[in-house]
Amino acid sequence: MLRIQIDECGCIVETRFMKIDRAVFIFLVLHTGFLAAKTQVDSRLQFHQVPNSLSTTAIVEDWPRFNGAKDDACSAETNLDLSWSKNGPTLLWEVEKGDGYSSPAVKNGILVLFHRLEGKETIEGRDAENGNLLWTYSYPVDYRDRYGYLNGPRASPVIQGNLVYALGVTAWLTCLEFKTGKVVWKRNLRKEFGIPQNFFGKGSNPLAVGDCLVINIGGSNNRSVIGLDFKSGQTKWVTLDEWGASYSSPRIAKIHNREVILVFAGGESRPPNGGLIVIDPRDGKKLSRFPWRSKSYESVNAVPPVPLGNNRVYLSECYEKGSVVLSFDPNFNASILWENSDLNIHWMTPVTSGTLLYGISGRHQRGAQLFCIDHGKGELLWREPVSWTHQMDGRTLQLQLFRGSILKVGTTGEDFIGLSELGSLVSMKLSSKGWKLEAQTQLFFSSGTWTLPALSRGMLYIMQNEVDRITGKGSRLLCYDLRKK
Repeated sequence: MLRIQIDECGCIVETRFMKIDRAVFIFLVLHTGFLAAKTQVDSRLQFHQVPNSLSTTAIVEDWPRFNGAKDDACSAETNLDLSWSKNGPTLLWEVEKGDGYSSPAVKNGILVLFHRLEGKETIEGRDAENGNLLWTYSYPVDYRDRYGYLNGPRASPVIQGNLVYALGVTAWLTCLEFKTGKVVWKRNLRKEFGIPQNFFGKGSNPLAVGDCLVINIGGSNNRSVIGLDFKSGQTKWVTLDEWGASYSSPRIAKIHNREVILVFAGGESRPPNGGLIVIDPRDGKKLSRFPWRSKSYESVNAVPPVPLGNNRVYLSECYEKGSVVLSFDPNFNASILWENSDLNIHWMTPVTSGTLLYGISGRHQRGAQLFCIDHGKGELLWREPVSWTHQMDGRTLQLQLFRGSILKVGTTGEDFIGLSELGSLVSMKLSSKGWKLEAQTQLFFSSGTWTLPALSRGMLYIMQNEVDRITGKGSRLLCYDLRKK
């Protein structure tokens, strides 16, 4: 039976399916229109087949937030099949989704999907193996993108303990019970903190640290970053700085044996400003700030800062200044170890493997190149486009990774999954000597595929954010089986 609970604002706060007697079900179908409500929810899901059995020796992880368990676009999962045929890995299930660029979060067999559907920002809990809907919560949203991009959420759900947090495109923040979808608390941060729409709405992902949810808020009166109590949602601290909200996600780092938050701030402002703010997560105290932002008005900081160890941090932007590695002394004074304006990453998360750092440079689709540097020395080891040929309808297409995303998997440090911004899925070996393509497939032809895949328990989750130009299928979340037989 479908149970629906409505809150005082008319928002759906909980829906769950319960087993009922067949005769009761038929009565509900005939007399209450229950079937229409159930079909309206489930008709978006298409199930294909069950996954392979999970090996008892496989290392598996949850994917509780944007960029994975360690927030670094890396997964320690093993026993993965990365040598698929041209048809790609096996598709297990797919679900139609609405507008948005957020990635799913997965924990303990439950997947959380956040998107805009029929004029409402919608948070769904689904069975991670078969896609079945477990609960849903939605609320009306009024947002129209100034540049014609999608009107849905940019930030991804964050699962922390038994709670899940979702920050919408208008800075509406919701905290739900992870297993049931029941509302714990919610806040209209845009109204409370005077947050402007900015270029593309609210886009920076929240960060869970200690007992605090940290958000690069960019509010009025220089309220740049806030920390909220996990359970109550009450404001614990506010970091004041003129640098506003960027599209980069905060990171946790350890500098001189002290846990800190790295916030790469800087969005819409005249004159444009921004850079790295180092914050104490206990009280929001500002420990350091380092300016790193293009002088162009139509620019933003969007790449997450990368802790490198040895009290160092890597930053990159694509409009002017490019890459820099900062070194911090015991007083948190920053100095430039090296910089390179040609290594200009647009938004993807750079990935480290030992002393190597991999990223994709380029402001535009054409000309984007995968690169490898020794981040300690600043030495560029190689930089070139990842390209291959693809046969379709008797034609030979020259495809590339373009401004794609890369995900490091396993324990060797050389295995990577790449997703192009047009829907190409590849597996690669990366090293200091170059790249080697192991397998490739075209999942769909859809622009705006800018969301890093999520990987959990041998299943790969990919967001198709716009219409497939070949099949005409709309936006979808697709689940693929990477478990070895």
